[in-house]
Amino acid sequence: MKYSNQSSYRVYYEDTDAAGVVYHANYLKFMERGRTDWLRALKIEQSDLQNQYGIVFVMVASEISFRKPAKFDDQVTVKTNLLDLRGASVRFEQEVSVSNVSVCSAVNVVGCVDMITFVPKRIPHSVRRVFQGGE
Repeated sequence: MKYSNQSSYRVYYEDTDAAGVVYHANYLKFMERGRTDWLRALKIEQSDLQNQYGIVFVMVASEISFRKPAKFDDQVTVKTNLLDLRGASVRFEQEVSVSNVSVCSAVNVVGCVDMITFVPKRIPHSVRRVFQGGE
Protein backbone atom coordinates (compact mmCIF):
# COMPACT_ATOMS: atom_id res chain seq x y z
CA MET A 1 0.00 0.00 0.00
CA LYS A 2 1.23 3.50 -0.87
CA TYR A 3 0.79 5.37 2.39
CA SER A 4 3.91 7.52 2.45
CA ASN A 5 6.05 9.79 0.30
CA GLN A 6 9.18 11.87 0.70
CA SER A 7 9.98 15.11 -1.15
CA SER A 8 12.79 17.67 -0.92
CA TYR A 9 12.72 21.44 -1.35
CA ARG A 10 15.27 24.24 -1.16
CA VAL A 11 14.69 27.01 1.39
CA TYR A 12 14.57 30.32 -0.47
CA TYR A 13 15.16 33.77 0.94
CA GLU A 14 11.41 34.46 0.70
CA ASP A 15 10.80 31.56 3.13
CA THR A 16 12.85 33.18 5.89
CA ASP A 17 12.66 36.03 8.35
CA ALA A 18 15.31 38.74 8.81
CA ALA A 19 17.58 36.30 10.67
CA GLY A 20 17.57 33.83 7.75
CA VAL A 21 15.41 31.35 9.67
CA VAL A 22 12.34 29.75 8.06
CA TYR A 23 9.28 31.72 9.16
CA HIS A 24 7.05 29.40 11.19
CA ALA A 25 4.02 29.56 8.87
CA ASN A 26 6.15 28.50 5.91
CA TYR A 27 6.57 25.01 7.32
CA LEU A 28 2.88 24.57 6.46
CA LYS A 29 3.72 25.51 2.87
CA PHE A 30 6.40 22.84 2.72
CA MET A 31 3.90 20.35 4.13
CA GLU A 32 1.29 21.38 1.56
CA ARG A 33 3.84 20.69 -1.18
CA GLY A 34 4.52 17.32 0.48
CA ARG A 35 0.83 16.38 0.38
CA THR A 36 0.60 17.46 -3.27
CA ASP A 37 3.63 15.33 -4.12
CA TRP A 38 2.08 12.45 -2.14
CA LEU A 39 -0.98 12.70 -4.41
CA ARG A 40 1.23 12.89 -7.50
CA ALA A 41 3.12 9.76 -6.39
CA LEU A 42 -0.30 8.08 -6.45
CA LYS A 43 -0.87 9.49 -9.97
CA ILE A 44 -3.59 11.87 -8.75
CA GLU A 45 -3.56 15.53 -9.78
CA GLN A 46 -5.61 18.01 -7.79
CA SER A 47 -6.86 19.58 -11.03
CA ASP A 48 -8.24 16.17 -12.04
CA LEU A 49 -10.09 15.91 -8.71
CA GLN A 50 -11.68 19.28 -9.46
CA ASN A 51 -12.55 18.46 -13.06
CA GLN A 52 -13.77 14.88 -12.55
CA TYR A 53 -15.39 15.07 -9.13
CA GLY A 54 -15.86 18.77 -8.34
CA ILE A 55 -13.87 18.42 -5.10
CA VAL A 56 -10.90 20.04 -3.41
CA PHE A 57 -9.02 19.22 -0.23
CA VAL A 58 -8.81 21.98 2.38
CA MET A 59 -6.90 22.21 5.65
CA VAL A 60 -9.18 21.43 8.59
CA ALA A 61 -6.75 21.11 11.50
CA SER A 62 -3.05 21.17 12.25
CA GLU A 63 -1.11 20.28 15.37
CA ILE A 64 2.47 21.36 14.77
CA SER A 65 5.67 21.07 16.81
CA PHE A 66 8.84 23.03 16.14
CA ARG A 67 12.21 21.56 17.19
CA LYS A 68 15.01 23.40 15.40
CA PRO A 69 15.15 26.13 12.80
CA ALA A 70 15.65 25.44 9.13
CA LYS A 71 17.66 28.20 7.47
CA PHE A 72 18.14 29.96 4.17
CA ASP A 73 19.51 27.64 1.48
CA ASP A 74 18.90 24.45 3.50
CA GLN A 75 17.50 21.45 1.66
CA VAL A 76 14.41 20.37 3.60
CA THR A 77 12.89 16.93 3.26
CA VAL A 78 9.18 16.46 3.91
CA LYS A 79 7.94 13.00 4.81
CA THR A 80 4.20 12.54 4.37
CA ASN A 81 2.40 9.54 5.87
CA LEU A 82 -1.31 8.79 5.69
CA LEU A 83 -2.51 8.09 9.22
CA ASP A 84 -6.26 7.80 8.81
CA LEU A 85 -8.77 7.86 5.97
CA ARG A 86 -12.32 8.82 6.85
CA GLY A 87 -15.44 9.49 4.82
CA ALA A 88 -14.65 13.11 3.97
CA SER A 89 -11.19 13.67 5.48
CA VAL A 90 -7.63 12.42 5.53
CA ARG A 91 -5.26 12.69 8.48
CA PHE A 92 -1.54 12.93 7.72
CA GLU A 93 1.59 12.80 9.82
CA GLN A 94 4.26 15.03 8.30
CA GLU A 95 7.85 15.68 9.26
CA VAL A 96 10.25 18.32 7.95
CA SER A 97 13.93 17.53 8.33
CA VAL A 98 17.32 18.96 7.35
CA SER A 99 20.18 16.49 6.90
CA ASN A 100 18.06 13.75 8.53
CA VAL A 101 17.45 15.91 11.63
CA SER A 102 13.79 16.63 12.39
CA VAL A 103 13.10 20.36 12.57
CA CYS A 104 9.30 20.33 12.56
CA SER A 105 6.47 17.80 12.62
CA ALA A 106 2.70 17.97 12.42
CA VAL A 107 -0.49 16.01 12.25
CA ASN A 108 -2.57 17.66 9.55
CA VAL A 109 -6.18 16.93 8.67
CA VAL A 110 -7.53 17.85 5.25
CA GLY A 111 -11.19 17.72 4.40
CA CYS A 112 -12.79 16.91 1.09
CA VAL A 113 -15.28 19.61 0.08
CA ASP A 114 -17.38 20.58 -2.92
CA MET A 115 -15.24 23.05 -4.86
CA ILE A 116 -18.10 25.53 -5.28
CA THR A 117 -20.06 25.34 -2.03
CA PHE A 118 -17.21 24.19 0.26
CA VAL A 119 -19.67 21.79 1.89
CA PRO A 120 -18.01 18.54 3.05
CA LYS A 121 -18.26 15.78 0.48
CA ARG A 122 -17.32 12.10 0.73
CA ILE A 123 -14.05 11.16 -0.89
CA PRO A 124 -15.00 9.32 -4.11
CA HIS A 125 -14.72 5.55 -3.89
CA SER A 126 -12.22 5.34 -6.77
CA VAL A 127 -9.96 7.89 -5.03
CA ARG A 128 -10.28 6.07 -1.68
CA ARG A 129 -9.25 2.85 -3.37
CA VAL A 130 -6.05 4.50 -4.67
CA PHE A 131 -5.35 5.99 -1.21
CA GLN A 132 -5.73 2.49 0.26
CA GLY A 133 -3.35 0.99 -2.29
CA GLY A 134 -5.93 -0.72 -4.49
CA GLU A 135 -5.44 1.51 -7.53
